[in-house]
Amino acid sequence: MRFHVIGGGLAGCEAAYRLLRGGDEVVMHEMRGVRPTPCHSTDGLAELVCSNSLKSEAEDTASGLLKAELKAMDCMLLDVADKCRVPAGGALAVDREAFSREVERRLRSYDGFSLVREEVTDPAPYEPVVIASGPLTSDALAGALADRYGARYIGFYDAVAPIVDGESVDTECSFAASRYGKGEDDYINCPLTKDEYYAFWRELVSAKTARLRDFDKRELFEACMPVEEMARRGADTLRFGPLKAAGLKTPDGRTPYAAVQLRRENVAGTAYNIVGFQTNLTFGEQKRVFGMIPALAHAEFLRYGVMHRNTYLNAPRVMDAGFMSKDGTLVAFAGQLTGVEGYVESICSGLLAAENLRLAARGKGRLVLPSETVAGQLQRHVSRESDNYQPMNANFGLLPPVREEIKDKKQRKLAFYTRGMQAIGRFLEDARKEEIWN
Repeated sequence: MRFHVIGGGLAGCEAAYRLLRGGDEVVMHEMRGVRPTPCHSTDGLAELVCSNSLKSEAEDTASGLLKAELKAMDCMLLDVADKCRVPAGGALAVDREAFSREVERRLRSYDGFSLVREEVTDPAPYEPVVIASGPLTSDALAGALADRYGARYIGFYDAVAPIVDGESVDTECSFAASRYGKGEDDYINCPLTKDEYYAFWRELVSAKTARLRDFDKRELFEACMPVEEMARRGADTLRFGPLKAAGLKTPDGRTPYAAVQLRRENVAGTAYNIVGFQTNLTFGEQKRVFGMIPALAHAEFLRYGVMHRNTYLNAPRVMDAGFMSKDGTLVAFAGQLTGVEGYVESICSGLLAAENLRLAARGKGRLVLPSETVAGQLQRHVSRESDNYQPMNANFGLLPPVREEIKDKKQRKLAFYTRGMQAIGRFLEDARKEEIWN
């Protein structure tokens, strides 16, 4: 059977792989290459835009549990991420270019895969289809979806952090270390004294920002809050947020008053992301204000931070828990267009959307994962009616409570992990017996 996938981002690529591994043909439609977006830098498949980090792998985090669930389901993109990883302490971070190249290589290794560079303005001719066009969906396609489903689109503003040349970071004013000693000194840490921190804060909150059309601060998404907006909440907000020094020690054993962390962008260590510095400052102001951080005084910016508007569906009105259209057609949705927020969450939605589309095309039912799993709760999130539908990251708050007698916070989180992995194991065993999982 031939399926179409609209969008070559993380969700679209994982969806394509799921269909290809089942023996089906996939035609992927990607507009980058003929029409750029406001935020992508390349036309490569599975480009990571905002950050190169796929967050923590720790078992006491919801992100770690979601990754483990996806690995149990043979997630291709996480396997690629493991092979393209760069040091990042307890997080899974990747060399963006190597990651993108390897994802495309694996998809092209299937005879049934073809890639068409074009802007799809109407998905109707391409069913059965996974629509994974992302938060930067073109106006034409967004309009076609709104016309078809009568769905109200909701927008929020998202921000991207700058990247600097590693050789331009002042090694005399920085030191390599991971927080609490986790990892192999994977971050470059740029300490600030008390006077340096407050001088930086004063300039940051008054710096000039780029103009955004129809901008409203109420439309900022909390998980990608621009650093200057976060700073305006109070003089010490950053010191207990992205600039917190807890768990860091300078070479002489001191804890800095505040510290900016730089995370490696590539294996070679030539480029570093300024962690937590998503921003809407003008490029000149980024150079000036971020240059007040002693280690970045002469930093060469390989990419400045930018802000852009994201679009996502009012998913509960449009799709069910299988990421399938409620109108009964062979249309599935995946990625941030559905209102899941985050790289791994998008990959998860692509995997499950493709599996459900494949089943629907063969006249079979839906796959909805157990409620004890993060993936299963993301499915429930996109299908649960709400008067104020908002994007959702993986978090333990989505899951049913664990046993009340577990009082220790870390042990309670580990209990979520153990229970979730047991649930996904049982689910997959039953699904294979019923021949609805390959």
